[in-house]
Amino acid sequence: MSGIRGYGVAYAHTHTHARTHVRPRTHTQLPATETVLTPQTRRQTRRLPGRRPTLDDVARGSGVSKSTVSRVINGEDKVRAEVVERVREVIDELGYVPNSAARQLVTRRNNAIAVVASQPQNRLFIDPFFDLHLRGIRKELVAHGTQPVLLFLEEPEEYPRVGDFLGGGHVDGALLFSLRADDPLPGMIERLGLPAVFGGRPLVREGERVRECVYVDADNRGGAREAVRHLVSLGREHIATITGPYDQEASAVDRLDGYRDVLLDASPDLVERADYTRQGGADAMAALLDRRPDLDAVFVASDLMASGALQVLRERGRRVPDDVAVVGFDDLAPIAEHTDPPLTTVHQDIEGMGRLMARLLFSRAGETEAGGVTGAAEAGRPLSSVVTPTKLVVRKSA
Repeated sequence: MSGIRGYGVAYAHTHTHARTHVRPRTHTQLPATETVLTPQTRRQTRRLPGRRPTLDDVARGSGVSKSTVSRVINGEDKVRAEVVERVREVIDELGYVPNSAARQLVTRRNNAIAVVASQPQNRLFIDPFFDLHLRGIRKELVAHGTQPVLLFLEEPEEYPRVGDFLGGGHVDGALLFSLRADDPLPGMIERLGLPAVFGGRPLVREGERVRECVYVDADNRGGAREAVRHLVSLGREHIATITGPYDQEASAVDRLDGYRDVLLDASPDLVERADYTRQGGADAMAALLDRRPDLDAVFVASDLMASGALQVLRERGRRVPDDVAVVGFDDLAPIAEHTDPPLTTVHQDIEGMGRLMARLLFSRAGETEAGGVTGAAEAGRPLSSVVTPTKLVVRKSA
């Protein structure tokens, strides 16, 4: 995923594109401080077997000074476009790789971002939600020549080790996922002074606050309201819900609140808590059917749980949507489009939220511009959290 800072995706993947020929300019077109770039000069600077190209080789092949080559590599904007193009071409021809340690001394940046998740690794990688977030993050980091470093926190004793790594100058910032209400990670990040953006609104204990907490989240409450209103419009009278772990995750709290906004008098025995897994959804659906066999609709707080709920309804002989209408949340294409029947669900732009998290983090870390997001931190303006819109996607389950 890495690339030379300042080149972005185009340079990181130059080996996949046809090389653009740069027509040598005449001597009269060059400033006095530059030399004429001739075929003979190019041949002299081509990489020899067993020899690693140097900054001198790039400068000689480009007809510019070493300091100009360094400015191009570091992405500085005070170099003419034609010179940048010529230097990049020579770097490509020679296979020159800048010394990352030396560049770090100059730029004071590592070109690495930590992606930290407080969940078991095997659980996260079977969840399409996390995969889509990572895809969006990766695209934005690649565009900035930056590497993601994945860190997983599965046991309490791992926090000191991760804290030492994050505070050790290895990364320029952190993107945080799957945080629980009692997770010490937000406080740790604040003490370290490390720029960070949260994936989802953090749920903190009463009386605790994380200063300048910036997060990207979907409109979970509004999306849940729209889902339940849709079920009401279908004439359903006994609408249950399968929630996420609302004592631990803010998204679960918000989606349950959205359900209650519409069904003010909903009976508590129509609410069943689960854990955002397929098996959790199946177990919750079975418990609801045992307790309330008269239910005729269910709003499930994630597509993964909804797939488990649909399986149990099928096993119990309940027809969907004739007997029980089902609405999920997320609109994960690998799940929602292939359940039986296809799942009506609340769409959120998960990949887009991943990209937005990375953009906000670049702004927090002092980038002057990150994909159209102005570096508000550098300008002295506090960054705001972002809540993205949701929309109901109607398929055949409701």
